[in-house]
Amino acid sequence: MKRKPAVAGTFYPARAEELRKLTDLLCGEEEGEKLNAKAVLVPHAGLIYSGKTACAVYKKVKIPPKAVLLGPNHTGLGSDISVYGGGAWETPFGDVEVDAELVQKIASYQRAEVDESAHLYEHSLEVQLPFLLRYAEKGLSIVPVVLGLLDYDTARDFGRHLGQCLEGEEVLIVISSDMSHYIPAEEAKKKDTILISAMERLQTDELYLKRVQYDITMCGFIPAVVGIEAGKVLGIRQGILIDYTNSGEVTGDYDRVVAYAGMVFV
Repeated sequence: MKRKPAVAGTFYPARAEELRKLTDLLCGEEEGEKLNAKAVLVPHAGLIYSGKTACAVYKKVKIPPKAVLLGPNHTGLGSDISVYGGGAWETPFGDVEVDAELVQKIASYQRAEVDESAHLYEHSLEVQLPFLLRYAEKGLSIVPVVLGLLDYDTARDFGRHLGQCLEGEEVLIVISSDMSHYIPAEEAKKKDTILISAMERLQTDELYLKRVQYDITMCGFIPAVVGIEAGKVLGIRQGILIDYTNSGEVTGDYDRVVAYAGMVFV
């Protein structure tokens, strides 16, 4: 059975023509030569808030035929490592097929489960599809993975397993995460800089520890640990910050923002 959109009409327009116009507005003109990134980190708020940062990343990298989408579990449904094993995902731009063979390889990790429940209402992966479809060069198939609050060792080890599963594949790892939530913009930037620095240097233990130590409300830090560790297996050497913004730039309220980072890993 196909996976129906959960947030079309709220996080982004449900009609293809309206969505196309919005992504045109957010993405602007094409840029120069694109990077061969192994992984990216992009935000997942409503497109009017975070879409410009997301698109700043997507239009800078080559989008291969496959993408593994890593997002946090906002609903509490499903398992701690939930690999979607159902039918295609419906979007306003058409259906996106799920790579069933890759699903089984990734779900062979001992704590992973093939599960649809964690994905039914989860927005963090769904909102990436309009951008991926816009820039995919040869069509697109996906493997959606929703992650709960894993301990560091499990997140690191699953990331390494994921990287091994992806060796030899033409694939992009998409880490879906917003940064600090509901604090003043200046405080958010100060805190987020700590975690961005760790990600630039691929230090996932530091990312995990300091997120907890300094109570930084980055919601996708588990997907970031997993995605960066997988990327290291695939040969990434650094993370590069492409854009950093916050919701105040749209709402005008800088006293209580959600912050967004866009990064590429090469």
